[in-house]
Parts: sequence; structure tokens; C-alpha cells
Amino acid sequence: MPNSDIKQKIRPIYSEFQGYLSQAPLAENPHDAIGDKYFWEQYNRTVNELSQLSGKDYSKFIITPEGSKHPCIRINTYRQKLSGIISRIYGEFFSDELAPFSGMPSTVITQTQQQSQSIKMYLDIQSKIDEAIPNFKDGSSEKGFLEKLKSSLNTALNVNDLFKLCFKFAKEYGVSIETLLKFFS
Repeated sequence: MPNSDIKQKIRPIYSEFQGYLSQAPLAENPHDAIGDKYFWEQYNRTVNELSQLSGKDYSKFIITPEGSKHPCIRINTYRQKLSGIISRIYGEFFSDELAPFSGMPSTVITQTQQQSQSIKMYLDIQSKIDEAIPNFKDGSSEKGFLEKLKSSLNTALNVNDLFKLCFKFAKEYGVSIETLLKFFS
């Protein structure tokens, strides 16, 4: 097992590669390519940094662009190299931790989509609350409920937590289910 100093040095690179993969475009067909050299140059610099810090050779993960006039890399190649190096780093340095995507890059994409949906839901609810607050008098139970819910939204980790907060504060402020339905309709 690698020592904790090397793991701490490698962890930011490991996370960086995971970030690249989460933002990597999806290929609609096997020939889809990236013509922006920033993608492979940044990626290759990070591979080289990993090799230097770890003292191991990761050159097999370097991406060489195709074509001389208009260099590009295939999206599938880019995603394959990213998945491979992430899995390799995990196996060599972090196998005692939760796997980054259990060998399935689509899991990363699904998690990113779920996070985006959660953020959208949070912003939608916050917007509804902001619209409703001015409709109530200062000191009213409805306004108190809405302000308390708004200030606590960031503590909700999922929809269940959100419902718990809604019902807890509704009970605390004496707000009925009918009134809750009016807020969010």
C-alpha cells in the first residue's frame, strides 16, 4: 500500500482526471473528434505530472493527435484514456477507498446529470419561495415558514430531506397542507 504522503500528492491529479472525464464530450459516432489541442495538451501535461510525482511511467496513457494539417483526437480515445488512467490510479493508490465509478464512465455522467437536476430543483424551489415571500405580511406564519425554509434549503441533501424540512417547518409555523400546495403550484 502506498504511503499517505504519495497518496496526498497524487489525489489532486486523480481528482483532476475525474473532472476531465465528467466534462468530456460524448461521441455520437466512432469518428467524432476534438480539434482543440487544449484537450490533449492539458491532459498530457497532467499525465507527465503524475509520472514525475509518482516515479512511475504512465506514458502509455499519453494521447497523440491524428493528422498534421488539422490535428485532432477521437472523443472515444480521449474518454478511454481518461477512464484507463483513473482506474489505474485507483488500483495503485486508492483501492482502499470507494471506486470512482466502478469501472463505468457512464456512472460519472449519470451522477453529474443527477447533481444538475438536484441543483435545478433547489434553484426552482428557492425561486418559488422568493416569489411567495412578498405576498405575506411581516410576522405572518406563512412568511416565517417561507423564510425559515429558504434559509434551511442548503441542508437538504435529497428530496426526502426537503420534504422533512417542509413538513417540520409547516408544523412549527402552523401552515396547512393546502397552503403548502398553494406555495408550490
